[in-house]
Amino acid sequence: MTDHSSDKFSTLSRRGFMKFGAASVAAASSPLFFIKDAWAEEKAIGNFPVKGSSVKFGFNYPQSGAYKDEGADEGRAYKLAVEHINSGGGMLSTLQPLALKGNGVLGKKVEFVIGDTSSNPARAVTSARRMIEQDGIIMFSGGSSSSVAIAQQYLAQKTGVIFMCGLTHSNDTTGKDRRRYGFRHFFNAYMSGKALAPVLAKTYGKDRRAFHLTADYSWGHTQYASMKEFTEKQGWTTVNNIMTPLGSNDYSMFLTAIMNSDADVIILNHYGKDMVNSLTQAVEFGMRDLQKNGKNIEFVVPLFSRVMAKGAGASNIDGVFGTTGWNWTLQDAGSQAFVKTFTEKYGFPPSQAAHTCYVQTILYANACEKAGTFYPPEVIKTLENSRYTGIGPGETFYRGEDHQCFKDMLVMKGNGPDSRTGQYDLLKIVEQVKREDTLYDHKTFPGELGPYIPA
Repeated sequence: MTDHSSDKFSTLSRRGFMKFGAASVAAASSPLFFIKDAWAEEKAIGNFPVKGSSVKFGFNYPQSGAYKDEGADEGRAYKLAVEHINSGGGMLSTLQPLALKGNGVLGKKVEFVIGDTSSNPARAVTSARRMIEQDGIIMFSGGSSSSVAIAQQYLAQKTGVIFMCGLTHSNDTTGKDRRRYGFRHFFNAYMSGKALAPVLAKTYGKDRRAFHLTADYSWGHTQYASMKEFTEKQGWTTVNNIMTPLGSNDYSMFLTAIMNSDADVIILNHYGKDMVNSLTQAVEFGMRDLQKNGKNIEFVVPLFSRVMAKGAGASNIDGVFGTTGWNWTLQDAGSQAFVKTFTEKYGFPPSQAAHTCYVQTILYANACEKAGTFYPPEVIKTLENSRYTGIGPGETFYRGEDHQCFKDMLVMKGNGPDSRTGQYDLLKIVEQVKREDTLYDHKTFPGELGPYIPA
């Protein structure tokens, strides 16, 4: 039976106290043990209580589809996180406050199962449900598509199994679709717009005309809205926006529309293979060599990653601005501990997707150890309004009102062939944006977390 040494009599409901009071008096020689066991049985949620010598995590990430390259790095990070939880190493040497001991979680070895979301919400939910119902997972994580993350958050709330979001950038994840059983470590589209727009205006001027191509799902919609809002606050004009299907291979029709406009900035609200295809085809169209309004046409990729930069090629991403949540060149102790162990194991440095998935796994395990239980409401309360150092630059804060994480983020610029110092030196840090500069009121995006105990 899971240890609940931190539980108090006050956690018992009035009904629970009346139900078990007489029995506890009769067993006066060991009343606390009896009441703790009764509490656990009374409050069974999801796959709690955990029985046996091991506990199982579920990792649900894209192994196929437009975001499979990001997913591959997520999978590597999840496996490394479990290795460190079970045996020590990595960020367990830098994380503060640290409760984990490098011997599993609450004395139990961590095992894991994996699933393929294919960046499809329905498939993701089917895979996650299988993990919950058949494999008995106590938590799950994964992502790369915000629609997938949001769908899994709803499942988490319904089943009472905590979902530690992987890569998800839509405002909706911790906005209108926030859920008590979901936590996001990654930054969002609003924060990207707030951090990136001033840099764009400083670099390209305030008299600019932007044309957007936008992935037609939750993330793209909120990314477009946020970039539009913050670039217009800098004086830019939004010429047009075209929604493009996720997984498109041919962008020629959309690019032709841009060429027939008077836009002098092209903002690609695309991620993964979609961004690789749209940017590559734009360059092939000769659009980087054109001028409009007496200005060179410039490209912006609001959400950047090294994996995407590699796919597009150094010459294509040269000078292109965007934002990331983390980069392997950061010199803080936590980042370097992660980079060292990841590189030793896999032969190359980790991506931001790997970082966020590794951190989410470590922080969930640490919260369980700190709470002294796998009981979901207690783990959630331990994570809410929690603060950590040693997992990246500065302090990491999980806001209780919407479960959005706030930490330093990065404005990046693509390194061209002549600027690179190595094959992984694809993105240059232009500005490290402090956490307080991207904070916003949690009421900016209305939403309800829901109850600690699922209905």
